[in-house]
Amino acid sequence: MNNSIKRYFNAYTETVPLAVFRIFFGVMMFLSILRFWSKGWIDQLYIQPKFFFSYYGFEWVKPLGNFTYVLFAICALAALAVALGYKYRMAIVLFFLSFTYIELMDKTTYLNHYYFISLLSFLMIFLPANAYFSIDARKGQSYGKVPKWTIDSIKLLLAIVYIYAGLAKLNSDWLLRAMPLKIWLPTQYDLPFIGTLLKQDWALHLLSWCGAAYDLFIPFFLLNKKTRPYAFAAVVVFHVLTRIFFPIGMFPFIMIVSALIFFDASVHKRIINSIKYFFRINKTPKTASKLKIKNNRLVLSFLAVFFFIQLLLPWRYLLYPGELFWTEEGFRFSWRVMLIEKTGYAQFKVVDGKTGKWFYVDNSDFLTPFQEKEMAAQADFILEYAHFLGKHFASQGHKNLEVYVDSFVTLNGRRSEKFIDNTVNLLTIKESFQHKDWILPFKDDIKGL
Repeated sequence: MNNSIKRYFNAYTETVPLAVFRIFFGVMMFLSILRFWSKGWIDQLYIQPKFFFSYYGFEWVKPLGNFTYVLFAICALAALAVALGYKYRMAIVLFFLSFTYIELMDKTTYLNHYYFISLLSFLMIFLPANAYFSIDARKGQSYGKVPKWTIDSIKLLLAIVYIYAGLAKLNSDWLLRAMPLKIWLPTQYDLPFIGTLLKQDWALHLLSWCGAAYDLFIPFFLLNKKTRPYAFAAVVVFHVLTRIFFPIGMFPFIMIVSALIFFDASVHKRIINSIKYFFRINKTPKTASKLKIKNNRLVLSFLAVFFFIQLLLPWRYLLYPGELFWTEEGFRFSWRVMLIEKTGYAQFKVVDGKTGKWFYVDNSDFLTPFQEKEMAAQADFILEYAHFLGKHFASQGHKNLEVYVDSFVTLNGRRSEKFIDNTVNLLTIKESFQHKDWILPFKDDIKGL
C-alpha cells in the first residue's frame, strides 16, 4: 500500500493538460470580469449600497469606494497574466487575493461558483501551470512532464464539487416534489421545442432525477477513457441547458472547459496546435523532460490538509439542530447548488426600552432591493442588519434601543411561516458559529441529506 502511494506521487505525466487548463481558466476569468464591469454591476453592487453584509470574521473586508474599480482591474490583469503564463506565480496569487477579496466584500452576492473559483485559484498557486507553453517557459525553461498529482488535484476538486452537489440533491423536496425546479422552470414556457415540456409535472421530476444522477456520476464517467467522450457531451448539454434556464453568467462555460482536464494529452496537444496556428506562434522553446517540485513533501502535506477540509466542511450542518434549508446554518460553502427557493418579508421595529415608544424601519432607506430580498430570508443577514440599525439610530441620539423583527418566509412553495421569534431583542444577540435558537422551528419535514 505504502509502495503504491509512493509510486503514485513519484509518477510523471505530460504537462500539456495543465497548460491548456491554465489558458482557459485565465481567459474565462478575464472575460467574466469584463462582463461584470460592462453590465455596471461594480457600481450597482459595490458602490451604490449604503450598507454591506459581512461574513463572520471578515467584517474588515469592505468595498473600497471608487478604488473598487482598481481592484477589479487588478483582478482582470492578473487573470490575463495567468492565461499567458507571465510571471505566473505572482499573477495567480494576485488573482486569488483580489478575487476572494471581491467575493468577501458583500455576503449578498455569494454564489457557489464564486467560492469554487476562489478554491481553484488557491489550488493553482501550488501547481506548475506555467511549465509549458507560457511566457515564463519561453524566457526560462519549458518542461514536458510534471508530477501526475498536479493534474489529478484539479480533477479531485472538480469531482468533490460534482459529487457533493449530487449528494445534496438526495432529499425529498428535490426528488419527490421536484422543488424548486417546479417553481422556476415553468416560467420558461416560451422556449422553443422544450418550453411546453417545462410545464409538465413528469418532465420536471425527470429533470430533477437526471440532475442528481448527473452530479453524482459524471466525475466517474469522465475518469473512464471509454465513457469520457459521452460524458463530456453530457457536460456540454447539461451546462448549456443550465445557462438557458438560469442567469448564472459564465459558470457553465467555466465548467465545460474545466472538464477538458480529464482528457488525455493528445487532445490538449491539438488544442495547443490550434492556438499556435491561430496566433501564428512558430517558435517552440526547448523542453526539458521533467519538472521537480521544490519542497514536494511540504506542498503535498499542505494540499492534503486543503482537501481534507474540502471533504469535511460540507458536513458541518450536522452539528446544528433543525432543518438545514430553513435555518441555513452550514448551508454555504457546501455545494448546495440551486436547491431552495426561499423568499421572505422582514419588518424591523425599533423600540425605546424605557418609554415603550417605537417605530418601524423602512428597509429601502438602507438596503438595495437585492440586499433586502437576500436579507429577509436569512437569519444571519437579519441579525447583522438589526445591529446596523441599532448603531445607526444610536448615532442619531436614540437611547435604550431594542430592535425586533417580524419575519415570514416561504420555502420551496410552502405557505409562508413566521421565521424569527419576534419577542427577541436582536441587539442582545451576538453573531457566532453557535446555533441560532431564536429561529423558529420548521413546521414540515424534508427527508434526506
